[in-house]
Amino acid sequence: MIKDIYSFSANRIDGNEESLSKYKGKVLLIVNTASKCGFTPQYNGLQELYEKYKNQPFEILAFPCNQFGNQEPGNESEIVNFCASNFHVKFPLFSKIYVNGKNTHPLYKYLKKSAKGILGSNAIKWNFTKFLIDKHGRVIKRFASATKPEAIENDIVKLINVQGS
Repeated sequence: MIKDIYSFSANRIDGNEESLSKYKGKVLLIVNTASKCGFTPQYNGLQELYEKYKNQPFEILAFPCNQFGNQEPGNESEIVNFCASNFHVKFPLFSKIYVNGKNTHPLYKYLKKSAKGILGSNAIKWNFTKFLIDKHGRVIKRFASATKPEAIENDIVKLINVQGS
């Protein structure tokens, strides 16, 4: 049985595979993102959190997803350019993935199983759903798309400040 996220890997947006074990000891915020979504301005809040806590044991991992209203139609280079030019994103971007359905990325299968959505639902409802992971790779909480990144800051700080990791 999988007990943390470190056994998973995913392709970075440049196509190189990366093991999530690289992030051991860090608090993670994992987000499925999109460039043409009503929640896309949340990239600003995510980048602000990243800038504020990048020198702490904290990282944001963004996974573009085109499963909701064709809101991420671009290819990888278009996504990188959009994020850089519009939001100055510096946190890690990964290749586009599926978060629902038969082609769901294994990481997202695990995240959804570990932290259910509203009314115990398993499915991701929309882009910018966020998962907060502790320093031991355990899923702590799931946040809905409408939850702004700044609303999660206190939860992030509590996990960063937990000793013994």
